[in-house]
Amino acid sequence: MRILITGSAGMLGRDCDEHAVAAGHETVTLTRADLDVTDAGAVAAAIADARPDAVINCAAWTNVDGAESEYDAALAVNGAGAGHVAVAAAAVGAWTIHVSSDYVFDGAKPEAYVESDPVGPISAYGRSKLEGERAVALAAPRHHTIVRTSWLFGAHGRCFPKTILRMARERDEIGVVSDQVGCPTFTGHLAGALVGLARAPRLGVLHVAASGHCSWCDFATAIVAASGLDCVVRPITSDQYPVPAPRPANSVLASERDAPALVGWEQGLREFMSALARVAA
Repeated sequence: MRILITGSAGMLGRDCDEHAVAAGHETVTLTRADLDVTDAGAVAAAIADARPDAVINCAAWTNVDGAESEYDAALAVNGAGAGHVAVAAAAVGAWTIHVSSDYVFDGAKPEAYVESDPVGPISAYGRSKLEGERAVALAAPRHHTIVRTSWLFGAHGRCFPKTILRMARERDEIGVVSDQVGCPTFTGHLAGALVGLARAPRLGVLHVAASGHCSWCDFATAIVAASGLDCVVRPITSDQYPVPAPRPANSVLASERDAPALVGWEQGLREFMSALARVAA
């Protein structure tokens, strides 16, 4: 089948392309330089020209804190842009696989969030991602899968593990937030699930994230241990690390819809470290 990937130069987009090609699919890759998803006409023309069987939309505004001061720009990409992709895909009979976020929830639930839980984003970024979900569902009511995921990290872009590795090389001790929990999800694993859903699509919202969960501090501790660096990771509270955008205290995702199951975040970290070494080489 032919799979079109938007945002294909990004961390997730590159892994999606690799997985799709490895699975024997033909890919059409469009980077942000190739296609501005906020331009409805350009999106319609690009997808009409490619005539894919499925579109995996990895194009996104990912600057969580930046969205607080530049909400209109974030909304244009994550909201309207997502809708443009879904409209254009539906026009050629293609299925839309849209990537969303745990940040559509407020984080107050004591257990893992499932697909039917009420949404309630507490940040501008979360609101923009929720608007994207709504735009996709409206544009392609019978031809979409919305995949919510959590705490993405990968070898091909900026991510939390890379930041921790840099800081651990520079310092003897780092403080990391311990009162936020989530499911650190390796993009190499998520990409495989997205390509699988493009081949065998399922209608509606699915939660697809690494199994298991941890705090940012736990994650950082595991990253430093895997690197062999000599750095102490010290737990701190969210109040001790103020940022412009509030984060959900609980970003743990689970599925009540038999979504594709991913392996544990620890395995994701091991594969990330191996992939990082390959990229560096």
